[in-house]
Amino acid sequence: MSFLSQDKVERKVGWLIALTLLTVSFGGLAEIVPLFFSHSTTEPIEGVKPYNALRLAGRDVFIREGCYNCHSQMIRPFRAETLRYGHYSVAGESVYDHPFQWGSKRTGPDLARVGGRYSDEWHRVHLNDPRAVVPQSNMPSYPWLSSGKVDGETIQTHMRALTKVGVPYTEQEIADAPKLVENKTEQDALIAYLQGLGLALKDK
Repeated sequence: MSFLSQDKVERKVGWLIALTLLTVSFGGLAEIVPLFFSHSTTEPIEGVKPYNALRLAGRDVFIREGCYNCHSQMIRPFRAETLRYGHYSVAGESVYDHPFQWGSKRTGPDLARVGGRYSDEWHRVHLNDPRAVVPQSNMPSYPWLSSGKVDGETIQTHMRALTKVGVPYTEQEIADAPKLVENKTEQDALIAYLQGLGLALKDK
């Protein structure tokens, strides 16, 4: 009988846990590590650029308010998905997203291709009172976003932090950030973020 026989592994919980962790770790590394060296997952697709200061502020609002709990930004490569939402999502769209907003949990519709689908005014009404434009909606209202102001210094700090993980913001873009978000509300920022989602692949 070998040292690590099936009988011994199944009867000794410690061995079972250790070998299971080893197997899962090896399998995970074998699948994940190559992605760090694949251009399709590390290089932006044509047309994708880092978020400007206003859109970055909107993305911060999106995350802070928990919008990702109900809205994914990942269209899977299935006919039913692409017919409803558009071109399936590719990794090159999200290289500047930290953290990325992919996922498959949907209470509300996927937002990967929502950019340009509705007017800014539609989004304003929808955020203030979702049922005014979608009567069956169970989305909560976000009226406070229309009065909350975007802070330019905070966005500058966020942009500097993102340069540490490879987002290519220039010093000039960071310096210009407060002017770009001056007198802008959090609602303005969130709408700007939504209006830019998915445009690079939307018509392909």
